[in-house]
Amino acid sequence: MNYKLHSLNSTQEKLLKEGEILPIMEQFYTIQGEGYNTGKAAYFIRIGGCDIGCHWCDVKESWDANIHPLTNIQDVIKNLEAYNAKSVVVTGGEPLIYNLDKLTTELKNKKIATFIETSGAYSLSGKWDWICLSPKKNMNPLSESYSKANELKVIVYNQHDFSWAEEQAKKVEGNCYLYLQPEWSKIHILLPQIIDYVKNNPKWMISLQTHKFMNIP
Repeated sequence: MNYKLHSLNSTQEKLLKEGEILPIMEQFYTIQGEGYNTGKAAYFIRIGGCDIGCHWCDVKESWDANIHPLTNIQDVIKNLEAYNAKSVVVTGGEPLIYNLDKLTTELKNKKIATFIETSGAYSLSGKWDWICLSPKKNMNPLSESYSKANELKVIVYNQHDFSWAEEQAKKVEGNCYLYLQPEWSKIHILLPQIIDYVKNNPKWMISLQTHKFMNIP
């Protein structure tokens, strides 16, 4: 784990390394708004900490893990059990900064499907039913991230992102779903361009942040 939290005692460092505690920014039950699993009910676990730093990120408050409480994963499990959740989405920040083996083992033991969204810049841990790889230019994904991705989701912010998306698509497996998603602040400019691009390149599909249209988390 390259990303460091400050002022941890030895016990906290051990528990964090083992994945028994995680800096949880927020947890909520909602509808998945993006990509392949759009429209499905899911419990979201957002983990704090990210050193990739996309300037257009809409959750910049997730970057500094030190401002989010270190939470025992057993407490996370208890929270989600209050809902009728059949699947969990682990996101960030960049969740793979941390060891997610124990969290996903607990979820799988309870017959809950596990989904993750990651930049792919860190080694994969955890047991996953679905891996959404959303690569970022600031820090390239590891080769294992491409080979294990079920879904490639590229955020389009400018014209160069189309050619960059094609470069990324060459690195994933042939059965990986390909999505282009307009960056939210420029959706009215970018969406018509993406529509034209997908019509001309039908291996791609369009992902929209439908949760923002629905005004839900």
